[in-house]
Amino acid sequence: MSELDIRVVPYDSPVAQQLVGSALADLAQRYGGGGDQTPVAVSEFAPPAGAFLVAYLEEVPVGCAGWRTHGGSGDVAELKRMYVSPVARGRGVARRMLSAVEDSAREHGRRRLILECGDRQPEAIALYKGSGYERIPDFGYYRDEPGVLSFGRSL
Repeated sequence: MSELDIRVVPYDSPVAQQLVGSALADLAQRYGGGGDQTPVAVSEFAPPAGAFLVAYLEEVPVGCAGWRTHGGSGDVAELKRMYVSPVARGRGVARRMLSAVEDSAREHGRRRLILECGDRQPEAIALYKGSGYERIPDFGYYRDEPGVLSFGRSL
């Protein structure tokens, strides 16, 4: 693979918002509606409460993912807005992004990473299962919706 550079950026930066928009459009295509209505705040992705990362392939932004603190214990992070653009899929970008998110969360004292996705995201499900994530009780905004799948793993 060409040089992949993963950088922490503000969640409200133009590059982050462009990629988040693409992620939501992808989810909307799969599920309908606006993609993901989960409430998020810019401050949730600012260290030390969280972080937002963008992957650049030859200086072109091709993916994003963020984590935010989940629950009151301060040791659990939730993965949000994981996305890789179609032009970069199949090149290991998602696996590298997931690893970078895990490293970032671990560096900020988190000991567990959890996430929710839907059953119409087979690529994501395969990535998570292949990376050691196991099914956990559903949580979050979509916990009672049909087709929601929640995963977690210790960092």
